[in-house]
Amino acid sequence: MAKVEWSAGIDSVSGALSKPGKKGQHSCAKMLLGTHRVAATENPNCNRLYLRKQTKRSTPLTANENRVRARFTAVAAAVKARMNSLSTISSDQAAFAAQKDLADGRTTFKAYLWKVCGEEYDAQHPQN
Repeated sequence: MAKVEWSAGIDSVSGALSKPGKKGQHSCAKMLLGTHRVAATENPNCNRLYLRKQTKRSTPLTANENRVRARFTAVAAAVKARMNSLSTISSDQAAFAAQKDLADGRTTFKAYLWKVCGEEYDAQHPQN
């Protein structure tokens, strides 16, 4: 991954800049991919450039990786459900507004929900 500054007049590029060839002696499995993040975030660097190549994992997933993946899946589902829940949305928005200007407060509503749902998950699933 690399941070990218495009030349004057080009704000962003999103998509494949080159694709791997399928035939011929110069075919390879690499792809140059430019992305422009449009999601709300606190980071001002929104252009990225990736060189993708086909890889195969050489080791099996560890127990820690499985635990992190399970936590991410559960918290993502909880955030999605909580954003669509009419019963909690008004209280969540009020709590978000109250903490937004604090030193350790989250500046986007989604980041706030990730923090809240992550803390709830961690309380229910203490680490060994």
